Amino acid sequence: MSLRVAVAAPFIQNGTQCLQENEFVVALSLDRDWFSPDQSKRLLDVATREGLLEHTDDGLEATFDPSSVTVPEEFSPDDDLLRERSPFERVLDTLVAEGVEKHEAVGAINTLQQELGVTIETAAVVYARREGIDVSELAPVARSSLQAEDAEAEGR
Repeated sequence: MSLRVAVAAPFIQNGTQCLQENEFVVALSLDRDWFSPDQSKRLLDVATREGLLEHTDDGLEATFDPSSVTVPEEFSPDDDLLRERSPFERVLDTLVAEGVEKHEAVGAINTLQQELGVTIETAAVVYARREGIDVSELAPVARSSLQAEDAEAEGR
């Protein structure tokens, strides 16, 4: 998952699990020249919303072990990382990062969605769990989409 790689790079570079916001921005914009400072701040916002980073009293903390991530020498993140991804896209990215073929995952999720009569987000979370892949941070999103679907059905 390239978002995870881009987020991990400043932590790996500094050999830490916690950075100040300005250190994160400088590492991405000046040290690596991947993004402008504004884009680096946008990436920080996206990563925080997606649960990869959290603000603490000490600064920014990675919610995963950055040292477990490899940053390939030729890696250059795409500007697509700066846009908000849907819960389905996030689950799919996690599945692919864990070695599941993308087309197989999409087909299986679509089939599961039809069989269970649930939202695509819910089907994706169920499929990931069946594959033994932890997407627990997205379970509340799937649950709320189910509840919204139920409320909509009751209102018909």
